Amino acid sequence: MSAETRARRRQARPLFSPSIHPSSTITAVIDGAARGNPGPAAYGVVFKDAAGKVRARLSGRIGKTTNNVAEYRALLAALTYAHQQGWRALKVLTDSELLARQLEGSYKVRSAELKPLFQQAQQHIAALDSFSVAAVPRPQTREADRLANAALDARPTAATPRAKGESRSAGRPVKKTPPSPVAPATGRVRAVYEAGVLKPLVPLLLTEGEEVELEFKRVSPGRAVGSQGRKFAPHKDPESSQ
Repeated sequence: MSAETRARRRQARPLFSPSIHPSSTITAVIDGAARGNPGPAAYGVVFKDAAGKVRARLSGRIGKTTNNVAEYRALLAALTYAHQQGWRALKVLTDSELLARQLEGSYKVRSAELKPLFQQAQQHIAALDSFSVAAVPRPQTREADRLANAALDARPTAATPRAKGESRSAGRPVKKTPPSPVAPATGRVRAVYEAGVLKPLVPLLLTEGEEVELEFKRVSPGRAVGSQGRKFAPHKDPESSQ
């Protein structure tokens, strides 16, 4: 393989043809961290607009898992938040070449633990007008890494200087609570009841051991879906050996 070919593969490859102006594109710098691989894990995400202004910062703990799973959880956090904000064009920067190449289609997803996360990511990506991903050197994801490690340490991060016009909330330290900025205190999500298990159609991104209260509303024909007020705890993230 020539050096020119390798260089081209390092560049972000759009998965969809851009259909909106580049100035509307939001860049999400993501990172997942696991201490022990598998071990305690967390993710961090920094969103920036085309001018480089920080739009939002996310972080959260995700229980015991591997680095690869943590990277995918960071991606899903970014995609979910982008969807909630109504952002239609997203560019993801990651230091995980595995994740980037799998999204591009250069690498196959062979890990049973990564396949469902990959499929969830594809569903979110399909809803965007434009999406691209690039594997970048680790120094370029340093801020997201700092957020992930702060979440693991359960400590606030030092506030960074705000650009002129940037909202005050964007520069505040990341706190342990709420566990995940992507999972608000209340919300609405669709799910399918199959084989005795209620399966959300989008990732909930809750923390390990967290409980939520559900109020069911039947929206399509099927079997009985249970009673109101039933509680459940989210399942533990599977570990990846990839």
